[in-house]
Amino acid sequence: MNLVSLIYTTLVVLQTLLVLTGGAVRLTGSGLGCPTWPDCVGGSLAPVPHQAQGTLHSWIEFGNRLLTVLLILAIFAAIVGAFRWGRARADWAMIRNLAIIQFLGIVAQIVLGGITVLTKLNPFSVSSHFLLSILLIGASASLRQRMVNSPRTNVLPTTLWLIRALLVLSGIVIMLGTVVTGSGPHAGDIQAKRYHIDPRLISWMHADAVIALITLTIGLILVVRVSETVTNRALVGKQAMLFLSICLGQGLIGYIQYFTHLPEGLVALHLLGAACIWLAMWNIAFTSHALSRTTLSTH
Repeated sequence: MNLVSLIYTTLVVLQTLLVLTGGAVRLTGSGLGCPTWPDCVGGSLAPVPHQAQGTLHSWIEFGNRLLTVLLILAIFAAIVGAFRWGRARADWAMIRNLAIIQFLGIVAQIVLGGITVLTKLNPFSVSSHFLLSILLIGASASLRQRMVNSPRTNVLPTTLWLIRALLVLSGIVIMLGTVVTGSGPHAGDIQAKRYHIDPRLISWMHADAVIALITLTIGLILVVRVSETVTNRALVGKQAMLFLSICLGQGLIGYIQYFTHLPEGLVALHLLGAACIWLAMWNIAFTSHALSRTTLSTH
């Protein structure tokens, strides 16, 4: 792995880890382990001995904040790398914008994190915190794909339409998942507010969206196999099969955790699955472009 790949892969990994450590905060009830912001506790950035919130809860929440520091360093390296290695490229404007989005995104995350703590884990701010992370994971993946010259290809309009529909549906599935979490027992603290939505109802809505996502993915695979070129079947078809596998695994975990009353380990695995779904879908969307009219007329 060369330096460029190392920098941008690290960025994607840390953006994903931020979701996982945030999940650990919620699943262990450590959302208010550091009850103030930007300090952990009044007068101290780090937890203090015999803190009222408990040593474990305090350090879990503080660990999530420390990861943000590592992420800031990775973003700084990515921005420097973008200006050093990307300025001469044809897609420089997009590379620059994606790098700037990483900076603006982490600033917004810090502000949202503070609002989340100060509002005692209001479910709207918690969900916004998570969804912003998902968007930044996609942006960091796009930045990495451009900087390492990931392969791209042109596909037929039907294929492209299905991919865009899947991208939107993936976002809806993830958004519904945040509402499920915000309506259930893992809100980050026993006193945290929840959404005033029936957990059973929103869980089944989420499950229905996952079923639709899986069905549409199978449709994409069939369309690619029937109508696309051999090269596209090998590239896009392989990516779609990987995406389908992740969706099936995620769906299985979701059903098991629902019927076993949301054990923390499975919920954490489901959270990782959500990030993997988004990364896999974003990879497909990045890879596929529309055929030009000239190429389409001779296809």
